[in-house]
Amino acid sequence: MDIEALIIGIFQNNLAFLLLAALVVILIFKAVKIVPQSEQHVVERFGRLRAVLGPGINMIVPFIDRIAHKISILERQLPTASQDAITRDNVLTQVDTSVFYRIIEPEKTVYRIRDVDSAISTTVAGIVRAEIGKMDLDEVQANRNSLIDTIKSTVEQAVDDWGIEVTRAEILDVNLDAATRAAMMQQLNAERARRAQVTEAEGSKRAVELAADAELYASEQTAKARRVLADAEAYATQVVAFAINENGLEAAQYQIALKQVEALGKMSAAQGNQTIVVPAEALAAFGDAFKLLKGRG
Repeated sequence: MDIEALIIGIFQNNLAFLLLAALVVILIFKAVKIVPQSEQHVVERFGRLRAVLGPGINMIVPFIDRIAHKISILERQLPTASQDAITRDNVLTQVDTSVFYRIIEPEKTVYRIRDVDSAISTTVAGIVRAEIGKMDLDEVQANRNSLIDTIKSTVEQAVDDWGIEVTRAEILDVNLDAATRAAMMQQLNAERARRAQVTEAEGSKRAVELAADAELYASEQTAKARRVLADAEAYATQVVAFAINENGLEAAQYQIALKQVEALGKMSAAQGNQTIVVPAEALAAFGDAFKLLKGRG
């Protein structure tokens, strides 16, 4: 009994100390808050914003401060949204968009907007309709990158008060109704047929040009050949004229007589029975030629 009484006495004397130690442990547990790298915690004191805790070890006042919101700061993607938009040339389109964003100021996101995803989706839909309404359908298809940049910058300005950073905006697809697609396909086929006709016409034109160039080249070569022959004949005439001038008319007559004899020899050497009728003037010329030849010999 003495031992039990002793233990009870010790316990009663140290109860206050044990309670105090447990309270200290609880206070430390409540005061120290570890925030993950991918989050930020919003702390309230009596219902009002007290602080925003960043990643790592943080201290708060136990039982007075409380963590009201745990906000992920990772990049988020809104679900793909489709909205109808009418272009400047009155074509109904259905645009599929997607937006990526992240929260950079949790205190604004928590206390200024209730449903941030829905708010951003509504903002994007209005901006897409407004921007596409300023453009023709062909411009929407051809300038998609510039349209995406415009949408991104406009959304950034609209959500700036919500503590949100828009990292990327995408136009996934631009869909048209069946009648518009059929009309565009008909236009595309007509354009292809026109390009084929233009290509064929250009080919025919090129063929005619090449033929004309070839004919011109042949004419130039023929003219050059004739020029060469003319130059040769002129040179021969000049040589004959020089010989006549140097040796007198007798040299020319000798050359003529020589040619006449050569011609007569060729006619007589031909195969077959041939009868050669020679005019009297030719006989006289042959006679003169033989005399000249004899004189030369």
